[in-house]
Amino acid sequence: MTDDTRPHMIRDARGKRPDFYPTEGLDHAMSMIMVLANELSVLHDRLDSAERVAKAQGMDLAAGIEALVLDQDALEAREAWRQDFLARLFYLARKDASEAAQAETDDDFRSTIEDIAVN
Repeated sequence: MTDDTRPHMIRDARGKRPDFYPTEGLDHAMSMIMVLANELSVLHDRLDSAERVAKAQGMDLAAGIEALVLDQDALEAREAWRQDFLARLFYLARKDASEAAQAETDDDFRSTIEDIAVN
């Protein structure tokens, strides 16, 4: 399935995520590292494939890439991909922020302000 046919959906698992590391934030960092590792692996395979196909056709792919000038549509497509990638990379941070925002009440906010004002 290509990106053009895949519907854009944000899926959040419900409930508390298990913590594997005692240090706060380390689970989030590991999740981000795994997303990056996955993207890097896919990118490596695709670039390797492109280089092999180009070589079989007698093309100098590296020189072609260096000379490439992108049009506005290509730049916008890259930016759309980048935003999707960043959304996946920061998935847990976004999910935690959303859950915290839903859990916060006016009373909690006022209590926090009062605590800050006293200290």
